[in-house]
Amino acid sequence: MLLNQLNAAASPLTPEQVQKLQGLVAELNPIQQAWVSGYLAASANSAALAGGMATTASNVAEAATLTILYGSQTGNAKGVATQLQAQAQARGLAVNLVNMADYKPTALKKEQFISIVVSTYGEGEPPEDAEALYEFLSTKKAPKLAGVKIAVLGLGDSSYEFFCQTAKDFEERLVKLGAEVIHQRADLDVDYEDHSEVWINGALDAFEPDLKAQQANANVVSMPMTAGAAATSQYNKQNPFAAELVTVQKITGRDSTKDVRHIEISLEGSDIQYQPGDSLGVYFLNDEAKVDKVLATLELDGETQVTLGDEALSLRDALIERLELTQSYPGFVEKYAAVTENAELLAMVADKAAMREYIEARQTYDVIFQNPAKVSAQELVDSLRKVQPRLYSIASSQAEVEDEVHLTLAVVEFDGFGEQHLGGCSGYLGRFAEEGATIKVFTEHNDNFRLPADDNTPVIMIGPGTGIAPFRAFLQEREARDAQGNNWLFFGNPHFTQDFLYQTEIQGYLKSGLLTQVDVAWSRDQAQKVYVQDRIREQGEQLFAWLEQGAHVYICGDASRMAKDVHQALVDVIKAQGGKDDESAEQYLKELRSANRYQKDVY
Repeated sequence: MLLNQLNAAASPLTPEQVQKLQGLVAELNPIQQAWVSGYLAASANSAALAGGMATTASNVAEAATLTILYGSQTGNAKGVATQLQAQAQARGLAVNLVNMADYKPTALKKEQFISIVVSTYGEGEPPEDAEALYEFLSTKKAPKLAGVKIAVLGLGDSSYEFFCQTAKDFEERLVKLGAEVIHQRADLDVDYEDHSEVWINGALDAFEPDLKAQQANANVVSMPMTAGAAATSQYNKQNPFAAELVTVQKITGRDSTKDVRHIEISLEGSDIQYQPGDSLGVYFLNDEAKVDKVLATLELDGETQVTLGDEALSLRDALIERLELTQSYPGFVEKYAAVTENAELLAMVADKAAMREYIEARQTYDVIFQNPAKVSAQELVDSLRKVQPRLYSIASSQAEVEDEVHLTLAVVEFDGFGEQHLGGCSGYLGRFAEEGATIKVFTEHNDNFRLPADDNTPVIMIGPGTGIAPFRAFLQEREARDAQGNNWLFFGNPHFTQDFLYQTEIQGYLKSGLLTQVDVAWSRDQAQKVYVQDRIREQGEQLFAWLEQGAHVYICGDASRMAKDVHQALVDVIKAQGGKDDESAEQYLKELRSANRYQKDVY
């Protein structure tokens, strides 16, 4: 039976298990699928031969397991947690790697060794998949954790005020419950790779003696994985695929206040597989004209050789290809102030509020242009951090576009200090890169933003602006699978005539019946501003009926305002239509989230 034919009636698996199985199989090539098939058959055989034996030793062995819990917004924390798992297994330690979204908080009372790897986004908020566990630890239901040993690693971005706040909160809450920190927490910035390796080694050195002692007492030997599941692709953040930029098309009108581009990239020649809901990581090149201005401002020769790690290259190449020059962050100002001995910048380093205000208005370029000084080429390079890829929600389904991947990208653009500023990656893809150029890319899987496994399930998609991207992928996928479930789209932007992204496609889906309903909000087409949250309240009765019938709800877009406003609109609808108060309406949404029926892809 084909996986897309599995349903609750035909399969012994739960819908969530079917969904995960579909996701795994979609990522595997035929050879990998055959290996998994054999592995599962052998596992079933072993289980049958074991006859369900349960011994005291096995119970002790379970206790002697390092549980790694990760909460990841963009995939970085998941990657580090997976690296921690692999190195622990290489030492012969028993490991249980779990996404926080899949972890039952009540299991905490059974743990003895826990490592937390978690990112922070927005105003110090936990990632979506960490929310439930994060909140649970502050409730009266959280168990006492006396004797539990923990180590916490935080990932974040120091350009934001609440840097790694989620990791700090997790550690604080676990300690309050009685847990013991056995390895110092590290709060790592976006260039975390080298530092995370050091932290992993230190954490495992701290965990290993007690873990191995318990395993020895239980007479259990934990073997490192040898023939584990193959990687989904040979291409990843550390080894991106050199893809061809096929199409760059502006899809907003001439008079629009926004410049939104439809991007098509060829994955031909790669083994990259993705699903609707995944993201594409894109490496970009800095603006050559601005790099040359940096060189002129600092009176540096672009051909001077510098080192980045173990690599030697010219200063100009390093600035164009390898270093962050757009997104500003405190670390650069601190290092640049130190090497230039700039009194004004040094004073700002001591005033965090002033620093935040300063970098918010500036790109890294601006800091250099406004503070020229005598620095060496290597001092400049050492002050800058490595450029990080930007992640974009994928706007296509491979069932439709095959060996391509599509993006919906808004060019970040603003005027400041007498000149135009562009976002690093959005400016490169939208303005500088020519069709036919080679772009380094990789995919980042997001198992917490997935279509329902049952194709008969109704879907509500809320995606204003470029938040439409994953829902274009959803609709392509639902059409390819001949899904019978109803589909409802909420979309908003400033003007109907200028900003109706993918208008022809959406109208075509309405005509064909794939889209059951579309509600649009044009915020500037009338005196009173209208947003998607207003349309949600207007359609409250019908929307609540869909929820009661099992619909899944998805939100994509801006986290700081839109997602919060939409969440409040949903709360208001549930209160009005379900006869609930604030607390029970919030609980209703929490239950939807626990059932994977309320999912967000926000940034």
